[in-house]
Amino acid sequence: MSYDIAVIPGDGIGNEVVDAVEPLLVDAAAAHGVDVATTWFDWGSQRYLDEGSMMPEDGLDRLESFDAILLGAVGHPDVPDHVTLRGLRLPITKGFNQHVCKRPSHLFEGVRSPLRGYEGGDIDFVVYRQNTEGEYADVGGREHRGFGNEVAVQASVFTREATEAVVRPAFEAASERDGKLTNVTKSNAQAHGMVFWDDIVAEVSEEYPDVEVERLLVDAASMDFVRRPDEFDVVVASNLFGDILTDLGGGIMGSLGLAPSTNIDPSREFPSMFEPVHGSAFDIMGQGIANPLGTVLSGSLMFEHLGEDAVAEALWGAVADQLADPDAPRTADIGGDAKTVAVTDDLCDHLTE
Repeated sequence: MSYDIAVIPGDGIGNEVVDAVEPLLVDAAAAHGVDVATTWFDWGSQRYLDEGSMMPEDGLDRLESFDAILLGAVGHPDVPDHVTLRGLRLPITKGFNQHVCKRPSHLFEGVRSPLRGYEGGDIDFVVYRQNTEGEYADVGGREHRGFGNEVAVQASVFTREATEAVVRPAFEAASERDGKLTNVTKSNAQAHGMVFWDDIVAEVSEEYPDVEVERLLVDAASMDFVRRPDEFDVVVASNLFGDILTDLGGGIMGSLGLAPSTNIDPSREFPSMFEPVHGSAFDIMGQGIANPLGTVLSGSLMFEHLGEDAVAEALWGAVADQLADPDAPRTADIGGDAKTVAVTDDLCDHLTE
């Protein structure tokens, strides 16, 4: 098989990790008889500063024919965060109906969690985050700017179609894993959108009698991610809650630099997008010390989505083997002093063993 992958390295360390990881992904695929061609797009904050937009007006048209999209990171200290998010990532996720943001949190052997008492494999859950609407819907506005009666209104939007589009895959995953799904909500305070969400989860649960459903308010879930992370299997949450909880998930698995992410169109009509959870981290840009493993693991999830399980397993296994090896290079965020390139070079050795 052959695939055309669009590569958007984005901003900050996104460029560094994607530069280091892209050849590794191509070579890993080739080793299993899979041909990968990449096309790079220099879209991001520098383009915004130079031309006034994060990507061209026909950006989605140019991406639509690709089999998948690999994204580095988005964000720049000189550009407001709402501009960068609404200028690149959100137009892609919404325009391509990427309703499902799947983010695994796995504590690898050899990585120390900040939570005491947990060892490799003890923490292993996946969050299914609604990715196209909810609290990130661009509904609202500001009036009377600069006056004493200035007002801002931001509305959350939940549709049955998009909610079911993430809830059902979450149940599918739970039925294939340990059979437990945790529904994270805030329906005690948000009696319309969140109660609607809960109702749909209850409806879909009837199709999966083998899945045990736990319901938690987001504040309690945040506490329990710290108190009992080993008890979670599949978590489903709205856009905002899932976003916050997965950063916490990255923290308890040892580093946000290890956390992968997917943005999936369940219908497969459009390409899906894969990216690490970490941000653009301009504070370490140019030092060559960014952790590339979140991007490698995102590449593994990309090949899994494309149906190339052998490539996906090889990449995930290489990361696991490297982290379990106390003599292997590792970046500063997980206790080492190695450079980005040293980590990817070592991973290449693990892939060829």
